[in-house]
Amino acid sequence: MRLSFGLEQKLAQKQILAPRMIQSMELLQLPIQALEERIELEMSENPVLELSEPVMDAPVEAVETVHPDAPSESEKEMVVDESSNNAEDFERLLELDRQIPDYFDEGPRTSASRRQDDADRRHDQLSNIASPSETLKSALEMQLAEHELVSNVRLMCERIISSLDSNGYLVNTLEDLLPPDAGDSEIQLAHQALENVQRLEPKGVGARNLKECLLLQLEPTMDLYEELKTLISDHLDDLKENRLPAIQRKTGLSIGQIQEAWEELRRLNPKPGAIYNDSHVPTVTPDVFVDRDENGAYKVWLEETDLPPLRISHYYRERLMSGQASVEEKEFIKRKINAAQWLIESIEQRRNTLRNVSQAIVDHQTKYLDHGPESIEPLKMQQIADKVKVHVTTVSRAVDDKWIQTPRGLLSLRKFFVGGTMSEDGEEVAWDAVRIKLQELVEGEDKSHPHSDDVLVKLLKGNGISVARRTVTKYRKKMGIPSSRQRRDWSAT
Repeated sequence: MRLSFGLEQKLAQKQILAPRMIQSMELLQLPIQALEERIELEMSENPVLELSEPVMDAPVEAVETVHPDAPSESEKEMVVDESSNNAEDFERLLELDRQIPDYFDEGPRTSASRRQDDADRRHDQLSNIASPSETLKSALEMQLAEHELVSNVRLMCERIISSLDSNGYLVNTLEDLLPPDAGDSEIQLAHQALENVQRLEPKGVGARNLKECLLLQLEPTMDLYEELKTLISDHLDDLKENRLPAIQRKTGLSIGQIQEAWEELRRLNPKPGAIYNDSHVPTVTPDVFVDRDENGAYKVWLEETDLPPLRISHYYRERLMSGQASVEEKEFIKRKINAAQWLIESIEQRRNTLRNVSQAIVDHQTKYLDHGPESIEPLKMQQIADKVKVHVTTVSRAVDDKWIQTPRGLLSLRKFFVGGTMSEDGEEVAWDAVRIKLQELVEGEDKSHPHSDDVLVKLLKGNGISVARRTVTKYRKKMGIPSSRQRRDWSAT
């Protein structure tokens, strides 16, 4: 092998995404609320962007598909060219807002009402910010401050609290929290500190495993205290596998006593720290709506009344064309006009792509909208991409974090893309259809003689779903449904 330095020429092809394409992909992926925030940000940074009077029309019908992966006219030639006055380009810009009245003929100043609207919008955003919720760590430290402890024990308690996971378990051993050369006295101090932490609320925090967590929640005054202590200490695995006769033989308790104690055990909290986990559910706003037209067919439409209508400022265009601007000012205006035009066209491209992709999805899943989840059809993104004639990644971005308001409620667009399994008849059956029917059969079974997987196969076939036994077993486990032995009610036998 020879190493040398030198210059050489190479001919190679490589794909480079234009800024316009990158922006289009970014906007396509944004849900409606994030798009509103993006537009507000762009307006605050680009003085060339103005609000125009919204045109109140009926929902827009589906239009001819615009290929999102193809370069637009603004990509082929920049809105503002360095070497000309761009009369033709400005004519194209004027076409965007020909019927819109002028609000800025006297220059780019902001009206009082506009300033008030901006102030109100910022106030609303601040008002909607959730206040920080109390954490498990802060709650335990607050309780710890009320206890009189010597300093070294308190420090160790704080170290233990900092090592708890979100469910309240001590994930490290006490030895891991001590120096490598820790002596017996330090180990004893760590155990003392752990006992203090385990006395705090909620009961069960500081446990090192499930058994210890449940035992910490028991109190001698509880009903069935001894039975609960026995079940937790020695028979958790038997309870998990529903081996009640085995517990009966080992403890001498009756099946009724075991089930009664088991019911009390279910009242205990296996994840005591989880009550402090953030359970905030974000607000969902539909991007797409679907209704029936006069012919009974499903049609999608977009309601974007909250999106501020944008246009290019007349003032800045006239300033640029007048020839009175300095070189620096002309460069600034050209750059901002390009950015504004790209944004406006990217929003329109997002609108067309989302509408066409959503319509293709609805056309494929008409049976779902007519009859419910059990009638959903298997669907892959590649099928929609082929129908709309775009790349599959474009479909993925279009449906990402988007919601559609349908006659059957508010649904995620991704919900319509479901996998399937091949039936014994050679037909593809949607996973959701199998799941819904399987859940229905299990819920309706006799718990004293629950259905085995072989019986479930026969029952599914009787409902028009022919699948193999291994498929039923796989789906049952994926759904978290226990085996027939675990589902059996021993008190009924």
